[in-house]
Amino acid sequence: MSGKRIGADAVAEKGWLAAHKWLILRRVSQFGILGLFLLGPLAGVWIVKGNLNYSLTLDILPLTDPYVALQSLLTGHVPEKLGVIGVAIVLAVYFLVGGRVYCSWACPVNVVTDAAGWLRDRLGIKGSVHLARATRYWILAMTLAGSVATGVVLWELVNPVSMLHRGLVFGLGAAWTVVLAVFLFDLFVMSRGWCGHLCPVGAFYSLLARWSPLRVSAPRRQACNDCMDCFAVCPEPQVIRPALKGEDKGVGPVILAPNCTNCARCIDVCSKDVFAFGLRFSNPPSIVPPAVKAD
Repeated sequence: MSGKRIGADAVAEKGWLAAHKWLILRRVSQFGILGLFLLGPLAGVWIVKGNLNYSLTLDILPLTDPYVALQSLLTGHVPEKLGVIGVAIVLAVYFLVGGRVYCSWACPVNVVTDAAGWLRDRLGIKGSVHLARATRYWILAMTLAGSVATGVVLWELVNPVSMLHRGLVFGLGAAWTVVLAVFLFDLFVMSRGWCGHLCPVGAFYSLLARWSPLRVSAPRRQACNDCMDCFAVCPEPQVIRPALKGEDKGVGPVILAPNCTNCARCIDVCSKDVFAFGLRFSNPPSIVPPAVKAD
Protein backbone atom coordinates (compact mmCIF):
# COMPACT_ATOMS: atom_id res chain seq x y z
CA MET A 1 0.00 0.00 0.00
CA SER A 2 1.11 3.59 -0.63
CA GLY A 3 1.61 6.26 2.02
CA LYS A 4 -1.91 7.59 1.45
CA ARG A 5 -3.97 7.78 4.62
CA ILE A 6 -6.64 5.10 5.04
CA GLY A 7 -10.01 6.35 3.83
CA ALA A 8 -8.55 9.30 1.90
CA ASP A 9 -10.21 8.16 -1.33
CA ALA A 10 -13.57 7.90 0.41
CA VAL A 11 -13.19 11.42 1.83
CA ALA A 12 -12.29 12.75 -1.62
CA GLU A 13 -15.22 10.93 -3.25
CA LYS A 14 -17.97 11.29 -0.63
CA GLY A 15 -16.84 14.13 1.62
CA TRP A 16 -15.50 13.92 5.18
CA LEU A 17 -18.88 13.62 6.89
CA ALA A 18 -20.17 10.79 4.67
CA ALA A 19 -16.84 8.98 5.03
CA HIS A 20 -17.14 9.07 8.83
CA LYS A 21 -20.91 8.81 9.24
CA TRP A 22 -21.06 5.43 10.94
CA LEU A 23 -18.02 6.15 13.10
CA ILE A 24 -19.67 9.35 14.35
CA LEU A 25 -22.93 7.52 15.06
CA ARG A 26 -21.03 4.86 17.00
CA ARG A 27 -19.30 7.46 19.15
CA VAL A 28 -22.62 9.22 19.80
CA SER A 29 -24.08 5.85 20.85
CA GLN A 30 -21.13 4.90 23.07
CA PHE A 31 -20.80 8.26 24.81
CA GLY A 32 -24.58 8.65 24.99
CA ILE A 33 -25.00 5.31 26.78
CA LEU A 34 -22.11 6.07 29.11
CA GLY A 35 -23.50 9.53 29.78
CA LEU A 36 -26.89 8.15 30.78
CA PHE A 37 -25.23 5.91 33.36
CA LEU A 38 -23.14 8.78 34.73
CA LEU A 39 -25.96 11.33 34.97
CA GLY A 40 -27.26 9.76 38.18
CA PRO A 41 -24.14 9.51 40.33
CA LEU A 42 -22.52 12.70 38.95
CA ALA A 43 -25.51 15.02 38.41
CA GLY A 44 -28.35 13.45 40.40
CA VAL A 45 -30.47 12.88 37.28
CA TRP A 46 -31.51 9.24 37.52
CA ILE A 47 -32.74 8.35 34.05
CA VAL A 48 -30.79 5.10 34.21
CA LYS A 49 -29.86 3.39 37.46
CA GLY A 50 -27.06 0.81 37.56
CA ASN A 51 -24.39 -0.02 35.01
CA LEU A 52 -23.90 -2.15 31.91
CA ASN A 53 -24.17 -5.29 34.03
CA TYR A 54 -27.66 -4.45 35.24
CA SER A 55 -29.70 -1.30 34.85
CA LEU A 56 -33.21 0.01 35.27
CA THR A 57 -34.28 2.79 32.90
CA LEU A 58 -36.98 5.21 34.11
CA ASP A 59 -37.73 2.65 36.85
CA ILE A 60 -39.46 0.55 34.19
CA LEU A 61 -37.08 -1.10 31.71
CA PRO A 62 -34.66 -3.67 33.16
CA LEU A 63 -31.54 -4.63 31.18
CA THR A 64 -29.21 -7.38 32.34
CA ASP A 65 -25.89 -8.48 30.86
CA PRO A 66 -26.53 -12.16 30.03
CA TYR A 67 -22.83 -13.04 30.36
CA VAL A 68 -22.65 -11.73 33.92
CA ALA A 69 -26.06 -13.26 34.70
CA LEU A 70 -24.84 -16.66 33.47
CA GLN A 71 -21.76 -16.48 35.68
CA SER A 72 -23.93 -15.47 38.64
CA LEU A 73 -26.22 -18.42 37.95
CA LEU A 74 -23.21 -20.74 37.85
CA THR A 75 -22.19 -19.52 41.31
CA GLY A 76 -25.59 -20.62 42.61
CA HIS A 77 -27.36 -17.25 42.64
CA VAL A 78 -30.67 -17.36 40.79
CA PRO A 79 -31.56 -13.95 39.27
CA GLU A 80 -34.71 -12.22 40.45
CA LYS A 81 -37.68 -11.74 38.11
CA LEU A 82 -36.56 -8.33 36.83
CA GLY A 83 -33.09 -9.71 36.20
CA VAL A 84 -34.49 -12.56 34.12
CA ILE A 85 -36.66 -10.15 32.13
CA GLY A 86 -33.60 -7.96 31.57
CA VAL A 87 -31.62 -10.92 30.24
CA ALA A 88 -34.42 -11.84 27.84
CA ILE A 89 -34.63 -8.28 26.48
CA VAL A 90 -30.87 -7.97 25.95
CA LEU A 91 -30.62 -11.40 24.31
CA ALA A 92 -33.47 -10.56 21.93
CA VAL A 93 -32.04 -7.18 20.94
CA TYR A 94 -28.49 -8.36 20.37
CA PHE A 95 -29.68 -11.44 18.52
CA LEU A 96 -31.60 -9.25 16.06
CA VAL A 97 -28.87 -6.68 15.42
CA GLY A 98 -25.83 -8.96 15.68
CA GLY A 99 -24.38 -9.82 19.07
CA ARG A 100 -21.06 -8.06 18.68
CA VAL A 101 -22.85 -4.79 18.02
CA TYR A 102 -22.37 -4.50 21.79
CA CYS A 103 -18.62 -4.26 21.20
CA SER A 104 -18.76 -1.50 18.60
CA TRP A 105 -21.87 0.48 19.60
CA ALA A 106 -22.20 0.14 23.40
CA CYS A 107 -18.95 -0.89 25.08
CA PRO A 108 -16.97 2.16 26.28
CA VAL A 109 -13.72 0.20 26.28
CA ASN A 110 -13.97 0.11 22.49
CA VAL A 111 -13.22 3.86 22.55
CA VAL A 112 -10.07 3.11 24.58
CA THR A 113 -8.84 0.40 22.22
CA ASP A 114 -9.69 2.45 19.13
CA ALA A 115 -7.66 5.31 20.60
CA ALA A 116 -4.74 2.94 21.14
CA GLY A 117 -5.04 1.72 17.54
CA TRP A 118 -5.17 5.28 16.20
CA LEU A 119 -2.08 6.29 18.19
CA ARG A 120 -0.27 3.11 17.19
CA ASP A 121 -0.79 3.98 13.51
CA ARG A 122 0.29 7.60 14.01
CA LEU A 123 3.45 6.58 15.86
CA GLY A 124 4.19 3.91 13.23
CA ILE A 125 4.54 1.15 15.81
CA LYS A 126 5.18 -2.12 14.01
CA GLY A 127 5.29 -5.69 15.14
CA SER A 128 2.87 -7.53 17.34
CA VAL A 129 2.78 -10.66 19.43
CA HIS A 130 0.64 -13.43 18.00
CA LEU A 131 -2.33 -14.90 19.79
CA ALA A 132 -5.00 -17.00 18.14
CA ARG A 133 -8.39 -15.30 17.95
CA ALA A 134 -9.82 -18.45 19.54
CA THR A 135 -8.02 -17.44 22.76
CA ARG A 136 -11.04 -15.31 23.75
CA TYR A 137 -13.25 -18.42 23.68
CA TRP A 138 -10.85 -20.25 25.99
CA ILE A 139 -10.94 -17.28 28.36
CA LEU A 140 -14.75 -17.29 28.14
CA ALA A 141 -14.82 -20.98 29.06
CA MET A 142 -12.37 -20.43 31.93
CA THR A 143 -14.42 -17.60 33.44
CA LEU A 144 -17.52 -19.78 33.40
CA ALA A 145 -15.73 -22.81 34.82
CA GLY A 146 -13.98 -20.60 37.38
CA SER A 147 -17.29 -19.14 38.54
CA VAL A 148 -18.56 -22.67 39.17
CA ALA A 149 -15.41 -23.66 41.05
CA THR A 150 -15.05 -20.54 43.21
CA GLY A 151 -18.62 -19.33 43.66
CA VAL A 152 -17.46 -15.88 42.51
CA VAL A 153 -18.34 -13.98 39.34
CA LEU A 154 -14.69 -14.01 38.29
CA TRP A 155 -14.92 -11.71 35.31
CA GLU A 156 -16.10 -8.82 37.46
CA LEU A 157 -12.78 -8.83 39.30
CA VAL A 158 -11.01 -7.53 36.18
CA ASN A 159 -13.80 -6.37 33.84
CA PRO A 160 -12.44 -3.19 32.16
CA VAL A 161 -15.98 -1.91 31.47
CA SER A 162 -16.86 -2.00 35.18
CA MET A 163 -13.45 -0.56 36.04
CA LEU A 164 -13.91 2.33 33.59
CA HIS A 165 -17.36 3.09 34.99
CA ARG A 166 -16.03 2.95 38.54
CA GLY A 167 -13.09 5.19 37.68
CA LEU A 168 -15.31 7.84 36.07
CA VAL A 169 -17.61 7.92 39.10
CA PHE A 170 -15.09 7.71 41.93
CA GLY A 171 -12.05 9.30 40.30
CA LEU A 172 -8.47 8.10 40.05
CA GLY A 173 -7.80 4.79 41.69
CA ALA A 174 -6.95 1.16 41.14
CA ALA A 175 -9.80 0.80 38.62
CA TRP A 176 -7.90 2.90 36.11
CA THR A 177 -4.98 0.46 36.24
CA VAL A 178 -6.97 -2.16 34.33
CA VAL A 179 -8.17 0.36 31.73
CA LEU A 180 -4.63 1.69 31.26
CA ALA A 181 -3.31 -1.85 30.91
CA VAL A 182 -5.78 -2.53 28.07
CA PHE A 183 -4.73 0.71 26.34
CA LEU A 184 -1.01 -0.01 26.65
CA PHE A 185 -1.47 -3.63 25.57
CA ASP A 186 -3.15 -2.56 22.31
CA LEU A 187 -0.68 0.28 21.79
CA PHE A 188 2.63 -1.49 22.34
CA VAL A 189 2.08 -5.25 22.50
CA MET A 190 -0.63 -6.36 20.08
CA SER A 191 -2.65 -4.51 17.48
CA ARG A 192 -6.38 -4.94 18.23
CA GLY A 193 -5.27 -7.39 20.88
CA TRP A 194 -7.88 -6.89 23.58
CA CYS A 195 -11.13 -6.79 21.61
CA GLY A 196 -9.96 -9.06 18.81
CA HIS A 197 -8.19 -11.80 20.75
CA LEU A 198 -8.75 -11.70 24.52
CA CYS A 199 -12.08 -10.21 25.58
CA PRO A 200 -14.53 -12.96 26.61
CA VAL A 201 -17.47 -10.53 26.41
CA GLY A 202 -17.01 -10.23 22.65
CA ALA A 203 -16.67 -14.00 22.44
CA PHE A 204 -19.94 -14.43 24.32
CA TYR A 205 -21.87 -11.98 22.14
CA SER A 206 -20.47 -13.51 18.96
CA LEU A 207 -22.39 -16.68 19.86
CA LEU A 208 -25.63 -14.68 19.54
CA ALA A 209 -24.57 -13.35 16.15
CA ARG A 210 -24.39 -16.74 14.44
CA TRP A 211 -27.98 -16.39 13.25
CA SER A 212 -28.56 -12.64 13.52
CA PRO A 213 -30.55 -11.22 10.58
CA LEU A 214 -28.84 -7.80 10.38
CA ARG A 215 -25.52 -8.09 8.57
CA VAL A 216 -23.02 -6.04 6.61
CA SER A 217 -23.00 -7.03 2.95
CA ALA A 218 -20.88 -6.31 -0.12
CA PRO A 219 -23.63 -6.00 -2.76
CA ARG A 220 -21.37 -4.00 -5.13
CA ARG A 221 -18.28 -6.15 -4.73
CA GLN A 222 -17.68 -6.08 -8.48
CA ALA A 223 -16.78 -2.40 -8.03
CA CYS A 224 -13.99 -3.18 -5.54
CA ASN A 225 -10.67 -1.64 -6.62
CA ASP A 226 -8.57 -3.60 -4.11
CA CYS A 227 -7.51 -0.50 -2.15
CA MET A 228 -7.57 -2.65 1.04
CA ASP A 229 -8.87 0.21 3.20
CA CYS A 230 -11.73 -1.96 4.50
CA PHE A 231 -9.26 -4.59 5.72
CA ALA A 232 -7.12 -1.90 7.35
CA VAL A 233 -9.96 -0.43 9.44
CA CYS A 234 -11.89 -3.60 10.23
CA PRO A 235 -11.38 -4.83 13.81
CA GLU A 236 -11.96 -8.39 12.54
CA PRO A 237 -10.54 -8.26 8.97
CA GLN A 238 -10.73 -12.02 8.54
CA VAL A 239 -14.54 -11.76 8.20
CA ILE A 240 -14.43 -9.65 5.03
CA ARG A 241 -12.72 -11.82 2.45
CA PRO A 242 -15.35 -14.60 2.00
CA ALA A 243 -18.08 -12.08 1.13
CA LEU A 244 -15.91 -9.62 -0.79
CA LYS A 245 -13.79 -12.09 -2.76
CA GLY A 246 -15.95 -15.22 -2.79
CA GLU A 247 -17.88 -14.57 -5.97
CA ASP A 248 -15.83 -17.02 -8.04
CA LYS A 249 -16.47 -19.69 -5.40
CA GLY A 250 -20.22 -19.16 -5.37
CA VAL A 251 -20.18 -17.41 -1.97
CA GLY A 252 -22.86 -14.75 -1.45
CA PRO A 253 -22.00 -11.12 -0.61
CA VAL A 254 -23.29 -11.09 2.99
CA ILE A 255 -20.72 -11.19 5.81
CA LEU A 256 -21.98 -14.09 7.89
CA ALA A 257 -19.06 -14.47 10.29
CA PRO A 258 -20.32 -14.10 13.88
CA ASN A 259 -17.32 -11.99 14.88
CA CYS A 260 -18.28 -9.14 12.56
CA THR A 261 -19.07 -6.26 14.92
CA ASN A 262 -21.37 -4.42 12.47
CA CYS A 263 -19.27 -1.33 13.15
CA ALA A 264 -19.74 -0.23 9.49
CA ARG A 265 -16.25 1.20 9.17
CA CYS A 266 -15.89 -0.72 5.91
CA ILE A 267 -18.94 1.18 4.63
CA ASP A 268 -17.40 4.50 5.66
CA VAL A 269 -13.96 4.07 4.10
CA CYS A 270 -15.01 2.51 0.80
CA SER A 271 -14.92 5.08 -2.01
CA LYS A 272 -16.80 2.69 -4.30
CA ASP A 273 -19.74 2.09 -1.94
CA VAL A 274 -19.14 -1.66 -2.08
CA PHE A 275 -20.58 -2.28 1.40
CA ALA A 276 -24.00 -1.67 2.95
CA PHE A 277 -26.19 -3.00 5.73
CA GLY A 278 -28.55 -5.77 4.69
CA LEU A 279 -30.13 -9.02 5.81
CA ARG A 280 -28.51 -12.42 6.01
CA PHE A 281 -31.44 -13.82 3.97
CA SER A 282 -30.51 -11.59 0.99
CA ASN A 283 -27.49 -13.70 0.19
CA PRO A 284 -27.96 -15.48 -3.13
CA PRO A 285 -24.94 -17.57 -4.06
CA SER A 286 -23.00 -16.31 -7.01
CA ILE A 287 -23.32 -18.23 -10.25
CA VAL A 288 -19.97 -19.79 -10.92
CA PRO A 289 -19.45 -20.32 -14.63
CA PRO A 290 -18.76 -23.92 -15.54
CA ALA A 291 -15.18 -24.80 -16.33
CA VAL A 292 -14.38 -24.83 -20.02
CA LYS A 293 -13.48 -28.30 -21.14
CA ALA A 294 -10.42 -28.67 -23.29
CA ASP A 295 -11.03 -30.00 -26.78
